[in-house]
Amino acid sequence: MLLHAFIFMWVLQDAVTSQQLYPSTINEDMPPVNIESSDDAKPVDNGKAEKCITTAMKGLETIEPLVRSVEETPEPISTEVQGSIPSWVKGNLLRNGPGKFEFGNTHYNHWFDGMALLHKFTIAEGQVTYMSRFLNSEAYSKNSERDRIMISEFGTLALPDPCKNIFQRFLSRFEMMDSTDNANVNFVKYKGDYYVSTETNFMHRVNPENLETLDKVDWSKFIAVNGATAHPHYDPDGTAYNMGNSYGSKDTLQGAKVLCSIVPVNKAHPSYYHSFAANDTLLLPPAMSENYVVFIEQPIKMDLMKIVTAKLRGKALSDGIYWDPKQETVFHLINAFEEDGFLMIDLCCADNGGAINNYLIQNLRKSGDALDEVYNTISRAFPRRFVLPLQLTGETPTDQNLNTRPSSTATCVFCQHEDLHGDDLYEYGGLEFPQINYGKYNTRQYRYFYGCGFRHLVGDSLLKMDLKDKTLKGFFPSEPVFVPSPDAVEEDEGDKGTFLLVLDAKTFEELARANVPVNMAYGFHGVFNATP
Repeated sequence: MLLHAFIFMWVLQDAVTSQQLYPSTINEDMPPVNIESSDDAKPVDNGKAEKCITTAMKGLETIEPLVRSVEETPEPISTEVQGSIPSWVKGNLLRNGPGKFEFGNTHYNHWFDGMALLHKFTIAEGQVTYMSRFLNSEAYSKNSERDRIMISEFGTLALPDPCKNIFQRFLSRFEMMDSTDNANVNFVKYKGDYYVSTETNFMHRVNPENLETLDKVDWSKFIAVNGATAHPHYDPDGTAYNMGNSYGSKDTLQGAKVLCSIVPVNKAHPSYYHSFAANDTLLLPPAMSENYVVFIEQPIKMDLMKIVTAKLRGKALSDGIYWDPKQETVFHLINAFEEDGFLMIDLCCADNGGAINNYLIQNLRKSGDALDEVYNTISRAFPRRFVLPLQLTGETPTDQNLNTRPSSTATCVFCQHEDLHGDDLYEYGGLEFPQINYGKYNTRQYRYFYGCGFRHLVGDSLLKMDLKDKTLKGFFPSEPVFVPSPDAVEEDEGDKGTFLLVLDAKTFEELARANVPVNMAYGFHGVFNATP
């Protein structure tokens, strides 16, 4: 069994159809790059890194309603719009995230395990309709048919079929664990078609009008990867880029020309990657940085031996994921661009990568002091800039700061970062899920980015950062309005309201909100599809 990993990056040039993929390269003259490295690096036990100065929270409100199963809304329903949505805002906001956390008497352990629930907000002429549907994946179908968890997920191991005899259940532990097709992370677009994706080798084509599940695509049939990120990177011409890990021989690629392949520092412990475009993996700028691929190897590692033996040991896949405290953790990338002979890389960084194991369902559903304790043990993420010199020679000094830009405090000796924020961000609990004006400013010098403040386990505020003076604007929802359920028995049995919020991106003032009369679970990512 081959346990060595290779990281492959490939290009899809308007290439995905319901039948097949046609990968090609961005530069025919660019040879594949294979960077060899040593296997000497060893995993270390999770330790405690020095935490950023943040305010300890007390008396956090429970978020249990945001991480419980909800019903789908397969037909569009009207919403109540307060305020005024600009007439030029027309299109569909498509969102993805977990929406079902149990089948029968079996339940999922981790937030990432929930069944994919697809959401659609249609905005036209100042009005908004809402609908949702569960992704009809193989995992969802099998689980629903047997009313129990049949397919293992990231943090949940499916138990042996109770209908089998003892001997059959014992032998099933030696079978390879099926890869889930529960694509609950993001919506992506290829050649006009919409797909939902996760971090396995499966994604599904869906109808953006009614959210119907159409076809399942298996990446491994077209390129030799065992998984792909849920965040491809896009060029203005529609070309999409992605990357994935391959746990085996590096020359088994089928029907694709690889832009580059990189051997991890420790081939038996490659990095775990949440995403591509919104992560810390690769940057392929279409303009100013078209000659560079920047790869940052995550300190969140995968123990391949533990992963391939997880079922045999009675453990979920998450048992093979660990944090290497020798490095900072980066989950989401903000932007990168070239300027004055330097490459600027802006990232959301945390000093402790153990948070991924804190997002267990039982933790998210806690209340009182127990909830406060979970939150206050998590290291927050903050935006940071790293400056890399591009013009190096054999005579370049190695004992002095090479960053000569007076506007930046980052150093190019041991790559000390520059904070992209002021002290006021600590009061917001840091910043994650960053976004920029992607179409115009991706890979270019920019001034603003947006994100979520985290004074809770999930984002509780919207933030706008101005890099000119490192000031921010914040938006918090107004006071909750309690609406009792018609047949309410308990005091707190009711609806505090779910709504779609429309803000002015410049002033961060509320323009409108569309109140949705159904409960929604907290989701992950999505896209906006503008219509004429």
